[in-house]
Amino acid sequence: MDVSLPTLFTDLVAAGNGLVWGSLLVYLLIGAGLYFTVMTRGIQFRYFGHMFTLLRHSREADGGISSFQALSTSLAARVGTGNLAGVAVAIFFGGPGAIFWMWMTALVGMATSFVESTLAQAFKVDHGDKTFRGGPARYIERGLGLRWLAVAFSVCLIIAFGLAFNSVQANSIAQAMQEAFALPTWSVGLGLVVVVTPIIFGGLKSIARVAELVVPLMAILYLLLAIVVVALNAAELPAALMTIIKSAFGLEQAAGGAVGYAVSQAIMNGIKRGLFSNEAGMGSAPNAAATASTHPNHPAAQGFIQMLGVFLDTLVICTATAAIIIMAGPELLASDEANGIQLTQIALSQQVGDWGGKFIAVAILLFAFTSVIANYSYGESNIEYLAGPRRAATAILIYRLAVLAMVMIGAVASLKPIWSFADLSMGMMALINLVAILLLSPVAFALFRDYERQLRAGQEPSFDPDRFPRLAGRVDPKAWPRGGDRR
Repeated sequence: MDVSLPTLFTDLVAAGNGLVWGSLLVYLLIGAGLYFTVMTRGIQFRYFGHMFTLLRHSREADGGISSFQALSTSLAARVGTGNLAGVAVAIFFGGPGAIFWMWMTALVGMATSFVESTLAQAFKVDHGDKTFRGGPARYIERGLGLRWLAVAFSVCLIIAFGLAFNSVQANSIAQAMQEAFALPTWSVGLGLVVVVTPIIFGGLKSIARVAELVVPLMAILYLLLAIVVVALNAAELPAALMTIIKSAFGLEQAAGGAVGYAVSQAIMNGIKRGLFSNEAGMGSAPNAAATASTHPNHPAAQGFIQMLGVFLDTLVICTATAAIIIMAGPELLASDEANGIQLTQIALSQQVGDWGGKFIAVAILLFAFTSVIANYSYGESNIEYLAGPRRAATAILIYRLAVLAMVMIGAVASLKPIWSFADLSMGMMALINLVAILLLSPVAFALFRDYERQLRAGQEPSFDPDRFPRLAGRVDPKAWPRGGDRR
């Protein structure tokens, strides 16, 4: 069932998306990522091993939300249909070379994720229940003193992640279940509402606990399947890698204009799909990053943890999908019969048999379900920010009911104009966030240098707000006591 909207509205939304995504955002995201990479002297490369080292104590939280739970929540939002359908779309329109540019986007995006997540930790506020709240809205208001811009960001995030994208995820689940198991979409939607309701009414702690259990499980199962596919085609792995590299630089196309067009398509589709998938710079993941009780007790610690999230999303899980598709053979890639999730399903079925299509349907169910609850959590944090402590309970109840309604509606109806509007809202929130983190980047760099100095001195890094005059009066003393005392 399609829901149509006035042509003027859809035309304006299309024009807005063309401007934001076609002329502004892609270049700003890549430019910011390169700037952060240079200013931190390649933090994602120099501290690659350190990201994994921090996982050892990432489950410590003293009754709050642990760093691992915050990572799982952000991965729940990052790892969704984009890792299955988005990769296939990138390959379909940009060729195998699009995967190379997805990798490059993720590498520079890791530095961006570090900056925005470190800022989210620095400017977080105590919630009074051993958890914290924060994200771009908080660091825009506290760091830049621009509440109106913080409000604009929150409104865009609630529209995009809190409401519209949850209907998109529900629609993906319903369509996959109908295709694989002939289940009516209304029954899938009702089942989703029944399962999601107790989780979101349990609050952010409940969401973090579910994400902590489900996200690692679903990622491991999917990666194991990809490893099986690669093992079955081990002899073809070098050729598949060469196909990606050659296609990325137009080495397989004829000389002249065809090369330029092929390379441009690979670059643009790879970058766009990569950005949609890993969300670095979008301002979404910092909402999860801010909730964590970090170990070590320093804002940069969660910056490293969230940087790992970008790596796992794109360079691991998206690469697994790419391997499944590319190893199915050039005949499938040359076909115009399937793109998106159908391409992934057909490719896997060719590799392991008919049950491969059903496995992808179940993977979509898990990936999209966890995205629903994580997207909800981002919206709740921003609803609470907008409403303030006195009206927060009522506002959150209304928001929860709206999210459940969007899940049900999304399962049974195609809301393409609304989804396009969500893309525009996400583009606007990303623009706001990128401007903010560029302006606040000296704070993030100073925090990184402070963490690095202590680490090199053989100390466990600890954050003392008194060492940062620029943060005077802007840091919540309950979240970050003076002197670097543990909470």
